[in-house]
Amino acid sequence: MPVSPVTQETLDEIALSREEYETIVERLEREPNPLELGLFGALWSEHCGYKHSKPLLRTLPDSSPNLLVGAGSENAGVVDIGDGLAIAFKIESHNHPSAIEPHEGAATGVGGIVRDIFAMGARPIALLNSLRFGPLDTPRNRYLFNGVVGGISAYGNCIGVPNVGGEVVFADSYSENPLVNAMCVGLIEDGRIVSASPRDTGDILMLVGADTGRDGIHGASGLASRTFEEKAELRSTVQVGNPFLEKVLIEACLEAVKLEAVVGLQDLGAAGLTSAAIECAERGGMGLRLDVAKVPRREDGMTPYEVMLSESQERMLLVVAPGGEPEVKEIFDRWDLWAVPIGEFIEGGTVEIFDGGQQISSTPVRTLTDPPEYTFSASKPAWLDELQSADFGNLALPDRPAGDVLLQLLGSPNIASRLPVFRQYDHQVQTNTVVAPGGDAAVMRLRGTQTGIALATDGNGRYTYLSPYDGGAIAVAEACRNMAVVGARPLAASDCLNFGNPDRPDVQYQLTEAVRGIKEACDAFGIPIISGNVSLYNEGAGTAIYPTPVIGTLGKLEEASIHCTAGFKTAGDAIYLLGVDSIDSDPETLAGSEFLSLLHDRVEGSPFIDLGLETRVQAACIAAIEEGLLQSAHDCSDGGLAVTVAESAIIGGVGAVIVREINGRWDAALFGEGQSRIVASVRPDNTEKFEAIAATHDVPLLRLGSTGGDRVAFSGAFDIALAEAADAWDNGLLRALAG
Repeated sequence: MPVSPVTQETLDEIALSREEYETIVERLEREPNPLELGLFGALWSEHCGYKHSKPLLRTLPDSSPNLLVGAGSENAGVVDIGDGLAIAFKIESHNHPSAIEPHEGAATGVGGIVRDIFAMGARPIALLNSLRFGPLDTPRNRYLFNGVVGGISAYGNCIGVPNVGGEVVFADSYSENPLVNAMCVGLIEDGRIVSASPRDTGDILMLVGADTGRDGIHGASGLASRTFEEKAELRSTVQVGNPFLEKVLIEACLEAVKLEAVVGLQDLGAAGLTSAAIECAERGGMGLRLDVAKVPRREDGMTPYEVMLSESQERMLLVVAPGGEPEVKEIFDRWDLWAVPIGEFIEGGTVEIFDGGQQISSTPVRTLTDPPEYTFSASKPAWLDELQSADFGNLALPDRPAGDVLLQLLGSPNIASRLPVFRQYDHQVQTNTVVAPGGDAAVMRLRGTQTGIALATDGNGRYTYLSPYDGGAIAVAEACRNMAVVGARPLAASDCLNFGNPDRPDVQYQLTEAVRGIKEACDAFGIPIISGNVSLYNEGAGTAIYPTPVIGTLGKLEEASIHCTAGFKTAGDAIYLLGVDSIDSDPETLAGSEFLSLLHDRVEGSPFIDLGLETRVQAACIAAIEEGLLQSAHDCSDGGLAVTVAESAIIGGVGAVIVREINGRWDAALFGEGQSRIVASVRPDNTEKFEAIAATHDVPLLRLGSTGGDRVAFSGAFDIALAEAADAWDNGLLRALAG
């Protein structure tokens, strides 16, 4: 066999294996030229081609009576919520760019996910994010944290989309590779969902928005589809955003899609023009003729390769019926944006790329968009058996009072108030936010209707590291529980799967089992996965992150005004724990807990969830809120029961006295993280009705005590001042950031 002219260095740069290159040669029946090799590198990259995850993603539930657009078919999924309204939403990662340039990486992550949403014809109405960093006791991790939060706030605030929720988690495994997952939600009011495909041959492809530069080249292949050690060499792959330009691009595009001549809209995201244009042709079952010489550029001397692979931001493709170009151009001229015809869709299945009058590439669409797929057969690693078999029965109790431990947990960066983050975000712009960040889920009204929607993101890398199946299932269950405690019924979910190198057997096992858990949890709740992405190769210094599936959920409230929040409201209300009939002192509930990590520096055990109990608990909570019985409801999760009660007291400014005594280990009873539990407060005249609802749903229920006073007390365990608890929780993250 003749020696390939392509060097291994070139293949490494575009993240193609030698075997994949030989497959390309075989399918083309020739060697690809340099431009074509770049196209294949982008479209066969992990980021665009999903070659390690497609077989798993196909197992996820993708049907629902409310589903209008499902996963993978368009830029985002769309759900019908009644009253002639639909919601488009999606969560995506921008991890590797944020590790290199945290401000720009996070900012352009926001910009990209927003474009995915208005590409559906939806007006962006909300942003959320899910972030992971290394511990804040190092200058670099504080730099990454401040840069990412600053980038998110700068971009979101400038484009006028409220950032209404999210989560922030800290652990050693994210020190070299932070996670930045951004979610956007959009509203479709006129019933018209815009597709990203042509309608007929002869349709014109127009590039609109910003001009094209050299930023982001190899972002999809060289950055998001391999591990990286030397970050300096990759700075040129990070895109640079302009939120003010995106703001006008949103308005121009939403105006343009109302034109009869506009038949399609596509975001230029990963792999830029290559992915956007060629995938449009694939969706339409057509070929494409494209002239790179017509692409507006902001830098001199750009090659066709650079033009095709640039990931310059704030650009979109419009598919326009012939003759409609002047109308489109008039709109974009008014917004001072480029709108240039650069190609047309043709019969057949070939992508023909020209540079002026010279044809420089002719490649079959299906060959470009059909990367090989890889299936996994990895078994459970032995090291995981060892972690799961940890025995906590003989775990030494802390050598200090339970109240001191509670204060330490409340001040932990993983539990403390996220106000230092949320106060940097504008969460009231557009004036539709009913429940702002700081609780379990955001609630937004839909103007002109009584309907409300609830939004949340959730995931726990420690749980998934210790039990990939249960971790995946718990991510879905917690995200749905966040819906339940505000009174919303979950409609759909979007997933962002953040894992390490898929060539490693342990990562293959983690990904396979986590997806299985997500599937079974979604089936239990009857919700589909309608969008999302997979981010692999999240490693640094040879160490993978915790496997971290993040779930974004959408829930519906029939009346936005009938909802619940986490804080206690008035003195004298009964405090209940929904989901159990005794205070659980089982030491196994310490598995993967914040208590075990913070107090014992251990990440061990085997987290577990009973999905049948979980769905019943949530149904009971929703029913009680809809009947107006609950004063407050709060998901019992990180930090366990004592932290949950304290948070409800702090948020509401009302103390709590728990009279139930602990039988057994106080550490597990107070700080164990058993699933399927909700702390609720109920007015005395509603307690019988609430207990009846729990019984009707076959859900255990335990009356704990009552609200009131200026202390948080737990019988026989601790009694601390509410002000002291509030100080720890309110200022914990600020103190960690101060170093």
